[in-house]
Amino acid sequence: MFQIDRYDFTTESLDEIRQLRHWNIDVGKDWPVVYIINNTEEAYVGETVNAAQRFDQHLQRPERRRLTEVRILSDKTFNKSVTLDLEAFLIKHMASDGKFSLQNGNSGLSDHAYYDKSGYENEFRKIWNKLKELNVVEHSISWIENSELYKYSPYKSLGEEQLNAERDIVQAIAEYSKEGQRATVVVRGGAGTGKTILAIYLIKLFADIIHENPLDDRENLELLEEDPDTIFAAESIRGIKKIGLVIPQKSLQTSLKDVFKGLKNLNPKMVLSPVEVVKDYISTGMPYDLLIVDESHRLKCRDKGHLANYRSFDKCNNDLGLDPQKGTELDWIMTCSKNQVLFRDELQTVRPCDIDAQKFRDIIGNVHMESALSTQFRCEGGDEYIDYIRNIISCVRLNPKKIEGYDLRLYTDCAQMVADIKAKNTEFGLCRNVAGYAWTWDRKNPNVDTIFIQGKSYRWNTTYNNWIGKPNAVNEIGCIHTVQGYDLNYCGVIIGEDIKYDPVMNRIYAVKENYYDQQGKSGIANDPEGLCQYLCNIYLTLLTRGIKGTYIYVCDDELRKYFMKYIYPYQV
Repeated sequence: MFQIDRYDFTTESLDEIRQLRHWNIDVGKDWPVVYIINNTEEAYVGETVNAAQRFDQHLQRPERRRLTEVRILSDKTFNKSVTLDLEAFLIKHMASDGKFSLQNGNSGLSDHAYYDKSGYENEFRKIWNKLKELNVVEHSISWIENSELYKYSPYKSLGEEQLNAERDIVQAIAEYSKEGQRATVVVRGGAGTGKTILAIYLIKLFADIIHENPLDDRENLELLEEDPDTIFAAESIRGIKKIGLVIPQKSLQTSLKDVFKGLKNLNPKMVLSPVEVVKDYISTGMPYDLLIVDESHRLKCRDKGHLANYRSFDKCNNDLGLDPQKGTELDWIMTCSKNQVLFRDELQTVRPCDIDAQKFRDIIGNVHMESALSTQFRCEGGDEYIDYIRNIISCVRLNPKKIEGYDLRLYTDCAQMVADIKAKNTEFGLCRNVAGYAWTWDRKNPNVDTIFIQGKSYRWNTTYNNWIGKPNAVNEIGCIHTVQGYDLNYCGVIIGEDIKYDPVMNRIYAVKENYYDQQGKSGIANDPEGLCQYLCNIYLTLLTRGIKGTYIYVCDDELRKYFMKYIYPYQV
């Protein structure tokens, strides 16, 4: 059974801590423990094998001396792997709990396997509940894990693949920046592979490097040796001062600005739209040392498709001396920054004005490093579900299968699906219904129902801006522009009659008359194959939002019959 011991965080308490014993073990000076040091506003979480010695080191630092009390978390079954994992668990949950502003950086936080990890993770939840009883933390784990601050926390532990990519990215930028050259890095990954998490992790890591010595939070050489690449590179990029995280979608920008409030070394102004990048560059005359661009497949061009604001787009091109007809948002990024990290997924280009793969390669030119993410983090169905649903959408002939551990349902009653998602929202939170853009949306009066299915009416999202987090969102139907880049616990997907199925040719085809996103089909309405590809990308994006499950209703009879070959209809 774990123990939590509290002491004043003073030099006078060190002798008492050295004498701390449980289970005939010298817990205070010769045992792996995790600790929380805090005052009323700030906290620091760490782990050590010599608590008294480590606290003496902390007391030498002015930042730590602001803290007033310490709690030592110990258990006779703890070992180094367990305490590293518990430390990471507490950091990422306390950062999202909101009671304290954490003094911790995020370098080195990573997921790793060890004996009986699942058993210890259950114990971690008990420790959290005890800390809640002691008023050290405020919110429940379920509340935290449904919050945007947790979903997009820079304190998320990276998987091995992400951690390797992070080290390679930092090393590449360090190498080229030392030579006075620019570095362009491209990171490719499908839905749910953690692109946004890695992008946020990187911006936090670079912000910490800019503001302080990353070695200060390292306990000893042993820990340093566990992450030598990052630390070496961190010491090599001191010239990088001006950084930003570029988010093309307005909704996700708003969410991340909220996340960045109150986080150490981060602020909402670091989250930028492409237009804001240009405005800053023109007003200051200074390029960004580094721009990290998430969802770079949503960067816009002018010569294909329809834009929402031509005046603003053309002004940016003119201000930068670019051809107003040919300059793109990616050109702006390249012009206004010395180094770039671009996260991209070709299968999530959902409008013709999104820069296509060939134009993307032509603009960036020489890529100094390219990395790929493939491990599935979002979906509990894993790669098996992602591959299965992608093959269904692509009309690849398959053997039907059940995706173990994932709640995949095909409905014949849309109202029942909508109701079941609402019930899941009551149970788990963060569950939403979404649809393809196969019904009109009245911009002048968004509170009117314009979606009609099986004699029932439904309302589109009444806002684009951070729709996911709005209290009434569960009673509305979201579109692609409200959910791309977000995670949901359960997602109900309505596939409209903008796509249908030809059983003779075994192909899905687009019906442009039933697709109502004018910006989405502008410039491509007379290209059936191209339009179909965009619509399939949209539905694949919608069908890969759900962490625990995806519920599907298909409007077209033939397409529904096709889906029934692979997903058995759900019966209440």
